[in-house]
Amino acid sequence: MIIGLSVPAFTIIHVVITLIAIVSGFVVVFGMVGSHRLPRTTALFWTMTVLTTVTGFMFFLSPTQTKALTPAAATGIVATVIFVIGLFALYVRHLYGAWRWLYTSTATMSLYLNVFVLITQSFGKLTILNPAVTLKSMVGPPFGQPADFHFAIAQGVTLMIFVMLGIVAALKFRRGPGLAA
Repeated sequence: MIIGLSVPAFTIIHVVITLIAIVSGFVVVFGMVGSHRLPRTTALFWTMTVLTTVTGFMFFLSPTQTKALTPAAATGIVATVIFVIGLFALYVRHLYGAWRWLYTSTATMSLYLNVFVLITQSFGKLTILNPAVTLKSMVGPPFGQPADFHFAIAQGVTLMIFVMLGIVAALKFRRGPGLAA
């Protein structure tokens, strides 16, 4: 049990939070490409992104979870550092100077990490992506052939898309009217 919920129930809550973070994150990042701030959607994205990381760490409260540094924990630590910088750039530094491109970079990276985990979990749970799922109970890589190759291609293409999206967002997003001074 995790905070009074069964692990499957807690997992569903975590997944819903993450999906909201991903959808709102795409709206925010594409808004930045159009140089639109979207304050409510941005607040939703950052709130859900923080909650995704917090609820992800809460899986370690489960008695069946290994209490060691796992790839999931490392991803959570990296995500925490990234969203702290992004939130600082947005709400403390108000996107002045270099904080604008730091913000666009961290917002894009935060969204990427959510999508990265979504792809990883999808390969670990969906038979259509990884036929070996029914033969073993893996949560993440290594998956075994041929899923290794497909997983690497999916993650590589996703990374390239997000690098390009981050660069475009950093170049196009301007600190516009309506931001605090």
